[in-house]
Amino acid sequence: MPDPAVPPTPPVPLDALLAREDLGLRRIAGPGGPGIVVHGAHTSEMADPYPYLLGGELLLSAGVHIPEDAGAEYFDAYVSRIVAAGGAALGFGLAPVHDTVPAALVKACGRHGLPLLEVPPRTTFSGVARAVWQLMARARLAELRRVTEAQQSLATAAARPDPVPSVLHQLARRLGGRAVLYGPQGTELAAAGRDQGEGARTALAELARVVRPDAGRPASATDTAAGTRLAAYALGTGQGFVLGVAAPRQHPGDHTIASVAAVLLSLLTGEHQSGTGAARSSALVRLLLGSPPEEVAPLLGGERWRVVHARPDARAPDSLAASALGAALGSALVDPAGETVRVLVPADRALQALPGWTLGVSAAVAPPDWPAADTQAARALARARATRVPLVRHGSRAALADLVAPHDADAHARALLAPLAAAPALTETLRTWLSLHGSWDRTAVALSVHRNTVRQRIARCAALLESDLDDPDTRMELWFALRRT
Repeated sequence: MPDPAVPPTPPVPLDALLAREDLGLRRIAGPGGPGIVVHGAHTSEMADPYPYLLGGELLLSAGVHIPEDAGAEYFDAYVSRIVAAGGAALGFGLAPVHDTVPAALVKACGRHGLPLLEVPPRTTFSGVARAVWQLMARARLAELRRVTEAQQSLATAAARPDPVPSVLHQLARRLGGRAVLYGPQGTELAAAGRDQGEGARTALAELARVVRPDAGRPASATDTAAGTRLAAYALGTGQGFVLGVAAPRQHPGDHTIASVAAVLLSLLTGEHQSGTGAARSSALVRLLLGSPPEEVAPLLGGERWRVVHARPDARAPDSLAASALGAALGSALVDPAGETVRVLVPADRALQALPGWTLGVSAAVAPPDWPAADTQAARALARARATRVPLVRHGSRAALADLVAPHDADAHARALLAPLAAAPALTETLRTWLSLHGSWDRTAVALSVHRNTVRQRIARCAALLESDLDDPDTRMELWFALRRT
Protein backbone atom coordinates (compact mmCIF):
# COMPACT_ATOMS: atom_id res chain seq x y z
CA MET A 1 0.00 0.00 0.00
CA PRO A 2 1.26 3.56 -0.69
CA ASP A 3 2.59 5.77 2.08
CA PRO A 4 -0.40 7.62 3.59
CA ALA A 5 1.56 10.87 3.30
CA VAL A 6 1.57 10.53 -0.50
CA PRO A 7 -1.65 11.82 -2.11
CA PRO A 8 -3.72 9.22 -4.05
CA THR A 9 -3.52 11.29 -7.24
CA PRO A 10 -1.31 9.63 -9.89
CA PRO A 11 2.19 11.11 -9.93
CA VAL A 12 3.58 13.09 -12.85
CA PRO A 13 6.67 11.87 -14.73
CA LEU A 14 9.41 14.47 -14.51
CA ASP A 15 9.96 14.04 -18.24
CA ALA A 16 6.38 15.27 -18.84
CA LEU A 17 7.26 18.57 -17.12
CA LEU A 18 10.48 18.88 -19.11
CA ALA A 19 8.49 18.33 -22.31
CA ARG A 20 6.28 21.38 -21.64
CA GLU A 21 7.61 24.04 -24.01
CA ASP A 22 5.71 26.78 -22.18
CA LEU A 23 7.78 26.11 -19.05
CA GLY A 24 11.21 25.88 -20.65
CA LEU A 25 12.64 23.72 -17.87
CA ARG A 26 16.05 22.12 -18.40
CA ARG A 27 17.67 19.28 -16.44
CA ILE A 28 21.28 20.15 -15.72
CA ALA A 29 22.20 17.50 -13.14
CA GLY A 30 21.06 14.25 -11.61
CA PRO A 31 19.42 11.19 -13.17
CA GLY A 32 16.61 11.14 -15.73
CA GLY A 33 14.20 8.64 -17.18
CA PRO A 34 10.50 7.70 -16.95
CA GLY A 35 10.90 6.23 -13.47
CA ILE A 36 11.34 9.65 -11.85
CA VAL A 37 7.97 11.10 -10.83
CA VAL A 38 6.74 13.99 -8.69
CA HIS A 39 3.69 14.06 -6.43
CA GLY A 40 3.45 17.82 -6.20
CA ALA A 41 5.35 21.10 -6.27
CA HIS A 42 6.46 23.07 -3.19
CA THR A 43 8.26 26.40 -2.94
CA SER A 44 10.66 27.01 -0.05
CA GLU A 45 13.57 29.34 0.63
CA MET A 46 14.50 27.60 3.88
CA ALA A 47 18.12 26.56 4.29
CA ASP A 48 16.82 23.25 5.68
CA PRO A 49 13.56 22.30 3.91
CA TYR A 50 13.45 18.83 5.49
CA PRO A 51 10.69 19.60 8.07
CA TYR A 52 8.39 20.97 5.36
CA LEU A 53 8.51 18.10 2.85
CA LEU A 54 6.28 15.00 2.77
CA GLY A 55 8.24 13.23 0.03
CA GLY A 56 7.89 13.10 -3.71
CA GLU A 57 7.85 16.90 -4.23
CA LEU A 58 9.49 19.03 -6.86
CA LEU A 59 11.11 21.62 -4.54
CA LEU A 60 11.32 25.10 -6.12
CA SER A 61 13.84 27.67 -4.86
CA ALA A 62 15.35 30.92 -6.11
CA GLY A 63 18.39 30.52 -3.82
CA VAL A 64 17.45 33.34 -1.42
CA HIS A 65 18.71 31.21 1.45
CA ILE A 66 22.21 30.76 0.00
CA PRO A 67 24.87 32.83 1.86
CA GLU A 68 27.28 34.88 -0.22
CA ASP A 69 30.24 32.84 1.01
CA ALA A 70 28.51 29.44 0.64
CA GLY A 71 30.89 26.67 -0.31
CA ALA A 72 30.62 23.03 -1.30
CA GLU A 73 29.83 21.95 2.28
CA TYR A 74 26.72 24.17 2.41
CA PHE A 75 25.32 22.84 -0.85
CA ASP A 76 26.17 19.24 0.07
CA ALA A 77 24.25 19.57 3.35
CA TYR A 78 21.34 21.33 1.59
CA VAL A 79 20.95 18.66 -1.09
CA SER A 80 21.43 15.76 1.34
CA ARG A 81 18.53 17.06 3.49
CA ILE A 82 16.24 17.24 0.43
CA VAL A 83 17.14 13.68 -0.47
CA ALA A 84 16.64 12.53 3.12
CA ALA A 85 13.15 14.07 3.12
CA GLY A 86 12.27 12.13 -0.04
CA GLY A 87 12.28 15.10 -2.42
CA ALA A 88 11.91 13.99 -6.03
CA ALA A 89 13.73 16.89 -7.73
CA LEU A 90 14.97 20.45 -7.22
CA GLY A 91 13.98 23.35 -9.46
CA PHE A 92 16.31 26.37 -9.26
CA GLY A 93 14.94 29.67 -10.52
CA LEU A 94 17.17 32.16 -12.31
CA ALA A 95 16.75 35.84 -11.38
CA PRO A 96 16.33 37.94 -9.47
CA VAL A 97 18.87 36.51 -6.98
CA HIS A 98 21.11 34.35 -9.19
CA ASP A 99 21.89 34.72 -12.87
CA THR A 100 23.15 31.15 -13.12
CA VAL A 101 22.79 27.96 -11.13
CA PRO A 102 25.70 27.73 -8.65
CA ALA A 103 28.26 25.20 -9.87
CA ALA A 104 28.59 23.73 -6.36
CA LEU A 105 24.84 23.02 -6.32
CA VAL A 106 25.09 21.24 -9.67
CA LYS A 107 27.91 19.04 -8.33
CA ALA A 108 26.06 18.29 -5.08
CA CYS A 109 22.90 17.20 -6.95
CA GLY A 110 24.98 14.97 -9.21
CA ARG A 111 26.74 13.46 -6.23
CA HIS A 112 23.48 12.70 -4.34
CA GLY A 113 21.48 11.62 -7.39
CA LEU A 114 18.91 14.43 -7.14
CA PRO A 115 17.54 15.75 -10.48
CA LEU A 116 18.26 19.48 -10.78
CA LEU A 117 16.10 21.61 -13.10
CA GLU A 118 16.94 25.10 -14.33
CA VAL A 119 13.85 27.34 -14.26
CA PRO A 120 14.21 30.25 -16.72
CA PRO A 121 13.38 33.83 -15.60
CA ARG A 122 10.17 33.94 -17.68
CA THR A 123 8.70 30.92 -15.82
CA THR A 124 7.08 31.55 -12.46
CA PHE A 125 7.06 28.97 -9.70
CA SER A 126 3.25 29.18 -9.58
CA GLY A 127 3.23 28.34 -13.29
CA VAL A 128 5.31 25.23 -12.61
CA ALA A 129 3.01 24.20 -9.76
CA ARG A 130 -0.05 24.73 -11.95
CA ALA A 131 1.46 22.58 -14.69
CA VAL A 132 2.09 19.80 -12.18
CA TRP A 133 -1.54 19.81 -11.04
CA GLN A 134 -2.81 19.96 -14.62
CA LEU A 135 -0.78 16.90 -15.52
CA MET A 136 -2.01 15.16 -12.36
CA ALA A 137 -5.64 15.91 -13.23
CA ARG A 138 -5.09 14.59 -16.75
CA ALA A 139 -3.49 11.42 -15.39
CA ARG A 140 -6.33 10.99 -12.90
CA LEU A 141 -8.93 11.31 -15.65
CA ALA A 142 -7.08 8.75 -17.77
CA GLU A 143 -6.89 6.41 -14.78
CA LEU A 144 -10.62 6.72 -14.07
CA ARG A 145 -11.43 6.07 -17.72
CA ARG A 146 -9.19 3.00 -17.75
CA VAL A 147 -10.74 1.63 -14.55
CA THR A 148 -14.28 2.24 -15.83
CA GLU A 149 -13.61 0.48 -19.12
CA ALA A 150 -12.02 -2.42 -17.26
CA GLN A 151 -15.02 -2.73 -14.92
CA GLN A 152 -17.39 -2.86 -17.89
CA SER A 153 -15.36 -5.49 -19.71
CA LEU A 154 -15.05 -7.63 -16.56
CA ALA A 155 -18.81 -7.45 -15.93
CA THR A 156 -19.50 -8.46 -19.53
CA ALA A 157 -17.06 -11.36 -19.22
CA ALA A 158 -18.80 -12.55 -16.04
CA ALA A 159 -22.07 -12.89 -17.96
CA ARG A 160 -20.60 -15.18 -20.61
CA PRO A 161 -21.23 -18.96 -20.64
CA ASP A 162 -17.59 -19.50 -19.58
CA PRO A 163 -17.41 -16.73 -16.96
CA VAL A 164 -14.32 -17.67 -14.94
CA PRO A 165 -11.91 -18.03 -17.91
CA SER A 166 -13.43 -14.91 -19.48
CA VAL A 167 -12.90 -12.80 -16.35
CA LEU A 168 -9.32 -14.05 -15.97
CA HIS A 169 -8.62 -13.31 -19.63
CA GLN A 170 -9.96 -9.76 -19.34
CA LEU A 171 -8.06 -9.13 -16.11
CA ALA A 172 -4.77 -10.38 -17.59
CA ARG A 173 -5.35 -8.25 -20.69
CA ARG A 174 -6.10 -5.10 -18.69
CA LEU A 175 -3.07 -5.51 -16.41
CA GLY A 176 -0.71 -6.72 -19.12
CA GLY A 177 0.27 -9.79 -17.15
CA ARG A 178 -1.14 -13.09 -15.90
CA ALA A 179 -4.21 -13.90 -13.76
CA VAL A 180 -4.61 -17.21 -11.93
CA LEU A 181 -7.46 -18.76 -9.94
CA TYR A 182 -6.23 -21.08 -7.16
CA GLY A 183 -8.44 -23.71 -5.58
CA PRO A 184 -8.86 -24.45 -1.86
CA GLN A 185 -5.87 -26.82 -1.95
CA GLY A 186 -3.63 -24.28 -3.66
CA THR A 187 -3.92 -25.94 -7.07
CA GLU A 188 -4.12 -23.80 -10.20
CA LEU A 189 -7.69 -24.17 -11.49
CA ALA A 190 -7.59 -21.66 -14.36
CA ALA A 191 -5.20 -19.06 -15.75
CA ALA A 192 -4.93 -16.52 -18.54
CA GLY A 193 -2.30 -14.16 -19.90
CA ARG A 194 1.44 -14.30 -20.50
CA ASP A 195 3.47 -16.55 -18.23
CA GLN A 196 5.91 -14.38 -16.24
CA GLY A 197 8.47 -17.14 -15.75
CA GLU A 198 9.15 -19.97 -13.32
CA GLY A 199 10.33 -17.66 -10.51
CA ALA A 200 7.25 -15.44 -10.65
CA ARG A 201 4.97 -18.47 -11.02
CA THR A 202 6.37 -20.13 -7.89
CA ALA A 203 6.37 -16.88 -5.88
CA LEU A 204 2.75 -16.16 -6.84
CA ALA A 205 1.64 -19.62 -5.69
CA GLU A 206 3.43 -19.05 -2.37
CA LEU A 207 1.82 -15.62 -2.00
CA ALA A 208 -1.61 -17.17 -2.60
CA ARG A 209 -1.10 -19.34 0.48
CA VAL A 210 -0.59 -16.22 2.60
CA VAL A 211 -4.16 -15.02 2.08
CA ARG A 212 -5.98 -18.26 2.83
CA PRO A 213 -9.14 -17.53 4.86
CA ASP A 214 -7.69 -18.70 8.17
CA ALA A 215 -7.88 -16.70 11.36
CA GLY A 216 -5.45 -13.81 11.44
CA ARG A 217 -4.50 -13.96 7.75
CA PRO A 218 -4.82 -10.91 5.48
CA ALA A 219 -7.41 -10.64 2.71
CA SER A 220 -4.78 -9.49 0.20
CA ALA A 221 -1.00 -9.40 -0.12
CA THR A 222 1.62 -8.07 -2.53
CA ASP A 223 5.20 -8.95 -3.33
CA THR A 224 7.84 -8.64 -6.04
CA ALA A 225 9.76 -11.51 -7.63
CA ALA A 226 12.19 -11.43 -10.54
CA GLY A 227 11.13 -7.88 -11.34
CA THR A 228 7.45 -8.88 -11.50
CA ARG A 229 4.76 -7.31 -9.34
CA LEU A 230 2.64 -9.94 -7.56
CA ALA A 231 -0.71 -9.65 -5.79
CA ALA A 232 -3.07 -12.19 -4.22
CA TYR A 233 -6.70 -11.69 -3.16
CA ALA A 234 -8.74 -14.08 -1.00
CA LEU A 235 -12.16 -14.51 -2.61
CA GLY A 236 -15.09 -13.80 -0.35
CA THR A 237 -16.73 -17.21 -0.57
CA GLY A 238 -15.01 -18.58 2.52
CA GLN A 239 -14.15 -21.73 0.57
CA GLY A 240 -10.44 -21.06 0.04
CA PHE A 241 -10.38 -19.72 -3.53
CA VAL A 242 -7.66 -17.14 -4.26
CA LEU A 243 -7.03 -14.80 -7.20
CA GLY A 244 -3.37 -14.28 -8.09
CA VAL A 245 -2.04 -11.56 -10.40
CA ALA A 246 1.47 -11.17 -11.84
CA ALA A 247 2.41 -8.18 -14.01
CA PRO A 248 5.77 -6.74 -15.13
CA ARG A 249 4.71 -3.18 -14.22
CA GLN A 250 2.25 -1.56 -11.84
CA HIS A 251 0.00 1.14 -13.22
CA PRO A 252 -2.39 3.46 -11.39
CA GLY A 253 -5.74 1.75 -10.96
CA ASP A 254 -4.39 -1.82 -11.16
CA HIS A 255 -5.42 -2.56 -7.56
CA THR A 256 -8.96 -1.30 -8.22
CA ILE A 257 -9.30 -3.38 -11.38
CA ALA A 258 -8.04 -6.52 -9.65
CA SER A 259 -10.41 -5.90 -6.74
CA VAL A 260 -13.39 -5.75 -9.12
CA ALA A 261 -12.31 -9.05 -10.67
CA ALA A 262 -11.99 -10.56 -7.17
CA VAL A 263 -15.56 -9.56 -6.34
CA LEU A 264 -16.90 -11.08 -9.57
CA LEU A 265 -14.94 -14.29 -9.06
CA SER A 266 -16.24 -14.46 -5.49
CA LEU A 267 -19.78 -14.51 -6.90
CA LEU A 268 -18.87 -17.05 -9.57
CA THR A 269 -17.06 -19.47 -7.27
CA GLY A 270 -19.59 -19.25 -4.44
CA GLU A 271 -23.27 -19.94 -4.20
CA HIS A 272 -25.36 -17.00 -5.37
CA GLN A 273 -27.62 -15.90 -2.54
CA SER A 274 -31.12 -14.70 -3.50
CA GLY A 275 -32.40 -15.90 -0.10
CA THR A 276 -30.91 -17.59 2.91
CA GLY A 277 -29.35 -21.00 2.50
CA ALA A 278 -31.40 -22.24 5.45
CA ALA A 279 -34.66 -21.34 3.70
CA ARG A 280 -33.66 -23.15 0.51
CA SER A 281 -32.52 -26.17 2.50
CA SER A 282 -35.83 -26.21 4.36
CA ALA A 283 -37.76 -25.97 1.09
CA LEU A 284 -35.84 -28.90 -0.38
CA VAL A 285 -36.42 -31.08 2.68
CA ARG A 286 -40.14 -30.31 2.68
CA LEU A 287 -40.46 -31.19 -1.00
CA LEU A 288 -38.61 -34.46 -0.46
CA LEU A 289 -40.91 -35.27 2.44
CA GLY A 290 -44.02 -34.73 0.35
CA SER A 291 -45.09 -31.13 0.94
CA PRO A 292 -46.90 -29.62 -2.09
CA PRO A 293 -45.06 -26.87 -4.02
CA GLU A 294 -47.56 -24.17 -3.06
CA GLU A 295 -46.64 -24.64 0.62
CA VAL A 296 -42.90 -24.62 -0.06
CA ALA A 297 -42.79 -21.64 -2.43
CA PRO A 298 -43.11 -18.92 0.28
CA LEU A 299 -39.80 -20.09 1.72
CA LEU A 300 -38.16 -19.24 -1.60
CA GLY A 301 -39.45 -15.68 -1.68
CA GLY A 302 -42.25 -15.43 -4.24
CA GLU A 303 -45.84 -16.34 -5.15
CA ARG A 304 -45.54 -16.40 -8.94
CA TRP A 305 -42.58 -17.72 -10.89
CA ARG A 306 -41.17 -18.18 -14.37
CA VAL A 307 -39.16 -21.11 -15.62
CA VAL A 308 -36.22 -20.28 -17.88
CA HIS A 309 -34.50 -22.82 -20.12
CA ALA A 310 -31.12 -21.68 -21.38
CA ARG A 311 -28.47 -23.07 -23.71
CA PRO A 312 -25.05 -21.52 -24.30
CA ASP A 313 -24.10 -20.57 -27.83
CA ALA A 314 -20.75 -22.36 -27.54
CA ARG A 315 -19.81 -25.37 -25.43
CA ALA A 316 -21.95 -27.18 -22.85
CA PRO A 317 -22.27 -25.24 -19.58
CA ASP A 318 -20.35 -26.23 -16.47
CA SER A 319 -21.43 -25.60 -12.89
CA LEU A 320 -19.71 -22.20 -12.73
CA ALA A 321 -21.39 -21.08 -15.95
CA ALA A 322 -24.76 -22.22 -14.59
CA SER A 323 -24.14 -20.33 -11.33
CA ALA A 324 -23.22 -17.20 -13.27
CA LEU A 325 -26.40 -17.52 -15.32
CA GLY A 326 -28.45 -17.76 -12.14
CA ALA A 327 -26.70 -14.67 -10.76
CA ALA A 328 -27.46 -12.75 -13.96
CA LEU A 329 -31.14 -13.78 -13.83
CA GLY A 330 -31.40 -13.05 -10.10
CA SER A 331 -32.03 -16.54 -8.79
CA ALA A 332 -30.06 -19.24 -7.00
CA LEU A 333 -32.51 -21.96 -8.05
CA VAL A 334 -30.46 -23.36 -10.91
CA ASP A 335 -30.45 -26.84 -12.42
CA PRO A 336 -27.67 -27.56 -14.96
CA ALA A 337 -28.90 -30.64 -16.83
CA GLY A 338 -26.80 -31.66 -19.81
CA GLU A 339 -26.71 -28.95 -22.47
CA THR A 340 -29.64 -27.02 -20.97
CA VAL A 341 -29.74 -25.02 -17.74
CA ARG A 342 -33.10 -24.59 -16.02
CA VAL A 343 -33.66 -21.63 -13.67
CA LEU A 344 -36.67 -20.91 -11.49
CA VAL A 345 -37.01 -17.12 -11.34
CA PRO A 346 -39.46 -14.96 -9.31
CA ALA A 347 -41.97 -13.38 -11.68
CA ASP A 348 -41.09 -9.83 -10.59
CA ARG A 349 -37.55 -10.09 -11.98
CA ALA A 350 -37.03 -8.42 -15.37
CA LEU A 351 -35.66 -10.99 -17.81
CA GLN A 352 -33.58 -9.81 -20.75
CA ALA A 353 -31.41 -11.53 -23.35
CA LEU A 354 -27.91 -12.40 -22.13
CA PRO A 355 -24.79 -12.43 -24.33
CA GLY A 356 -23.73 -15.96 -25.22
CA TRP A 357 -27.03 -17.59 -24.18
CA THR A 358 -30.31 -18.56 -25.89
CA LEU A 359 -33.26 -18.36 -23.52
CA GLY A 360 -36.80 -19.73 -23.45
CA VAL A 361 -39.08 -18.15 -20.82
CA SER A 362 -42.38 -19.47 -19.53
CA ALA A 363 -45.45 -17.52 -18.47
CA ALA A 364 -45.67 -16.38 -14.84
CA VAL A 365 -47.37 -19.15 -12.88
CA ALA A 366 -48.19 -20.21 -9.34
CA PRO A 367 -46.22 -23.12 -7.80
CA PRO A 368 -48.78 -25.83 -8.71
CA ASP A 369 -48.23 -24.98 -12.40
CA TRP A 370 -44.42 -25.24 -12.31
CA PRO A 371 -44.41 -28.48 -14.40
CA ALA A 372 -46.52 -26.81 -17.10
CA ALA A 373 -44.22 -23.76 -17.04
CA ASP A 374 -41.24 -26.09 -17.46
CA THR A 375 -42.81 -27.44 -20.64
CA GLN A 376 -43.55 -23.90 -21.86
CA ALA A 377 -39.93 -22.84 -21.32
CA ALA A 378 -38.64 -25.90 -23.17
CA ARG A 379 -40.84 -25.13 -26.17
CA ALA A 380 -39.90 -21.45 -26.09
CA LEU A 381 -36.20 -22.42 -26.09
CA ALA A 382 -36.72 -24.75 -29.04
CA ARG A 383 -38.40 -21.94 -30.94
CA ALA A 384 -35.65 -19.48 -30.01
CA ARG A 385 -32.96 -21.85 -31.28
CA ALA A 386 -34.87 -22.58 -34.48
CA THR A 387 -35.46 -18.92 -35.25
CA ARG A 388 -31.98 -17.91 -34.04
CA VAL A 389 -33.14 -15.23 -31.63
CA PRO A 390 -31.62 -14.81 -28.15
CA LEU A 391 -34.88 -14.95 -26.17
CA VAL A 392 -38.43 -16.21 -26.76
CA ARG A 393 -41.25 -15.84 -24.24
CA HIS A 394 -44.25 -18.12 -24.00
CA GLY A 395 -47.34 -16.21 -25.14
CA SER A 396 -50.00 -15.53 -22.52
CA ARG A 397 -52.63 -13.80 -24.69
CA ALA A 398 -56.17 -15.22 -24.56
CA ALA A 399 -56.85 -17.54 -27.48
CA LEU A 400 -59.74 -19.24 -29.27
CA ALA A 401 -59.25 -22.24 -26.98
CA ASP A 402 -60.60 -20.16 -24.12
CA LEU A 403 -64.06 -20.31 -25.74
CA VAL A 404 -64.19 -24.10 -25.27
CA ALA A 405 -64.71 -25.71 -21.89
CA PRO A 406 -61.38 -27.15 -20.69
CA HIS A 407 -62.86 -30.62 -20.11
CA ASP A 408 -64.32 -30.78 -23.62
CA ALA A 409 -61.14 -29.40 -25.16
CA ASP A 410 -58.99 -32.00 -23.39
CA ALA A 411 -61.28 -34.84 -24.46
CA HIS A 412 -61.22 -33.66 -28.08
CA ALA A 413 -57.41 -33.36 -28.03
CA ARG A 414 -56.96 -36.87 -26.64
CA ALA A 415 -59.26 -38.36 -29.24
CA LEU A 416 -57.69 -36.49 -32.16
CA LEU A 417 -54.12 -37.33 -31.18
CA ALA A 418 -54.78 -40.88 -30.01
CA PRO A 419 -53.02 -42.43 -33.06
CA LEU A 420 -49.79 -40.71 -31.95
CA ALA A 421 -50.07 -41.51 -28.25
CA ALA A 422 -47.64 -44.42 -28.43
CA ALA A 423 -44.96 -42.34 -30.20
CA PRO A 424 -43.96 -39.24 -28.15
CA ALA A 425 -41.23 -38.39 -30.68
CA LEU A 426 -43.85 -38.06 -33.41
CA THR A 427 -46.04 -35.84 -31.22
CA GLU A 428 -43.15 -33.52 -30.34
CA THR A 429 -41.95 -33.38 -33.95
CA LEU A 430 -45.46 -32.46 -35.14
CA ARG A 431 -45.76 -29.81 -32.43
CA THR A 432 -42.41 -28.22 -33.31
CA TRP A 433 -43.04 -28.45 -37.07
CA LEU A 434 -46.41 -26.70 -36.76
CA SER A 435 -44.98 -24.02 -34.45
CA LEU A 436 -42.36 -23.24 -37.09
CA HIS A 437 -44.87 -23.02 -39.94
CA GLY A 438 -43.83 -26.26 -41.55
CA SER A 439 -40.13 -25.41 -41.92
CA TRP A 440 -38.11 -28.61 -42.29
CA ASP A 441 -34.75 -26.96 -41.64
CA ARG A 442 -35.74 -24.99 -38.55
CA THR A 443 -37.56 -27.97 -37.08
CA ALA A 444 -34.45 -30.08 -37.58
CA VAL A 445 -32.37 -27.46 -35.76
CA ALA A 446 -34.85 -27.21 -32.89
CA LEU A 447 -34.97 -30.99 -32.41
CA SER A 448 -31.27 -31.59 -33.16
CA VAL A 449 -32.09 -34.15 -35.86
CA HIS A 450 -31.56 -34.39 -39.61
CA ARG A 451 -34.12 -32.71 -41.87
CA ASN A 452 -34.84 -36.07 -43.53
CA THR A 453 -35.79 -37.44 -40.12
CA VAL A 454 -38.27 -34.59 -39.76
CA ARG A 455 -39.78 -35.37 -43.17
CA GLN A 456 -40.12 -39.05 -42.30
CA ARG A 457 -41.78 -38.32 -38.94
CA ILE A 458 -44.24 -35.82 -40.42
CA ALA A 459 -45.14 -38.27 -43.16
CA ARG A 460 -45.72 -40.92 -40.51
CA CYS A 461 -47.93 -38.51 -38.55
CA ALA A 462 -50.02 -37.79 -41.65
CA ALA A 463 -50.47 -41.51 -42.25
CA LEU A 464 -51.46 -42.32 -38.65
CA LEU A 465 -53.82 -39.36 -38.42
CA GLU A 466 -55.19 -39.99 -41.90
CA SER A 467 -55.01 -36.24 -42.48
CA ASP A 468 -53.65 -33.85 -45.09
CA LEU A 469 -51.11 -31.81 -43.14
CA ASP A 470 -50.92 -29.26 -45.96
CA ASP A 471 -54.53 -28.25 -45.21
CA PRO A 472 -54.59 -25.07 -43.05
CA ASP A 473 -57.80 -26.19 -41.29
CA THR A 474 -56.17 -29.50 -40.36
CA ARG A 475 -53.09 -27.74 -39.08
CA MET A 476 -55.19 -25.36 -36.97
CA GLU A 477 -57.18 -28.20 -35.42
CA LEU A 478 -54.04 -30.19 -34.66
CA TRP A 479 -52.35 -27.17 -33.11
CA PHE A 480 -55.39 -26.63 -30.92
CA ALA A 481 -55.18 -30.22 -29.74
CA LEU A 482 -51.42 -30.18 -29.21
CA ARG A 483 -51.71 -27.13 -26.95
CA ARG A 484 -54.00 -29.13 -24.67
CA THR A 485 -51.40 -31.92 -24.15
